[in-house]
Amino acid sequence: MGNDGIQKILKRDGRESKFVSVVVYIRNDEESIRPFFDMVLPVMEENFETYEVICVNDCSADGSVEGLKDYFAETKGDGCRNMIQIIHMSGFQGVEASMNAGRDMAIGDFVYEFDDIRQDYPAGLVRQVYDRLLEGYDVVAAGRRGGGRLTSDLFYWLYNMTSHSGNRIGQETFRILSRRAVNRVMSVGKYIPYRKAIYMNCGLKTDTIHYKGAKRRDKKGSRRERTRLAVDSFIYFTDGMERLSLLLSCIFLLFTLGAALYIGGSVFSASKPVEGWLSTMGFLSLGFFGVFTLLTIILKYLSVMLNLIFKHQRYLVESVEKITG
Repeated sequence: MGNDGIQKILKRDGRESKFVSVVVYIRNDEESIRPFFDMVLPVMEENFETYEVICVNDCSADGSVEGLKDYFAETKGDGCRNMIQIIHMSGFQGVEASMNAGRDMAIGDFVYEFDDIRQDYPAGLVRQVYDRLLEGYDVVAAGRRGGGRLTSDLFYWLYNMTSHSGNRIGQETFRILSRRAVNRVMSVGKYIPYRKAIYMNCGLKTDTIHYKGAKRRDKKGSRRERTRLAVDSFIYFTDGMERLSLLLSCIFLLFTLGAALYIGGSVFSASKPVEGWLSTMGFLSLGFFGVFTLLTIILKYLSVMLNLIFKHQRYLVESVEKITG
């Protein structure tokens, strides 16, 4: 939908007729369930005629599932005509795999993804990202500004600096996707290692609405998952490892040239260095240069292979604008 020709959506009683899916990640969130849905569901009821809620239970060890069932049993009301589903993951899968499962189950024209139900944003932001999507975007995220961990800020800085995409990622709390974006992402591959990176590299228009959020404490076990995800993301979506290997190759090349010059100069010098030292250092410098050069070539080869695996499209089209009838 272009900015000058946004598709008109039929409304009844002021509500949108489009079907919306709300995918929610649940992992030991018993205390946050009621406040979160008390905020989200009224927004859905007020703005959309029909919607579905898909809660992905990632092997919660507390009373999250019971809390969900009790909450929806108490607060059905007008929402009884809308679908409520709970996906139970077989063992702990992590945020990415669990949300991929929830998104694959969603059938809405638009899909909300809530990676974390701890609310630190106003309820109006949920509608605001939808309105921004209708301005011609396919992915709109709500991102926290401030309150982030130093390690997270460092990761996002390194990722954005070395990423293949011009779109930047950050501390996103939730997002909304168009059906076109969902289809595009699912066509990339069955395994989506890092959704934010895929969304920003899918070739469609994206945007982020920032808000000032409070600092959050990590959930138990989430740090290990984030570390693994960070390493995988650098390998899949950036050329950071390749650049590091190339930098080390250049450094050892300089050492090799320096050692060669020093060896050549020592031949005509009156003071002789320790016997064998020059040849040893020269050999080591040349050897390390060769190793890191070979590693750079291997990493480049692997990056090409990953592109062939994860990028099935021969080209990416952002939009098609119709000029005449």
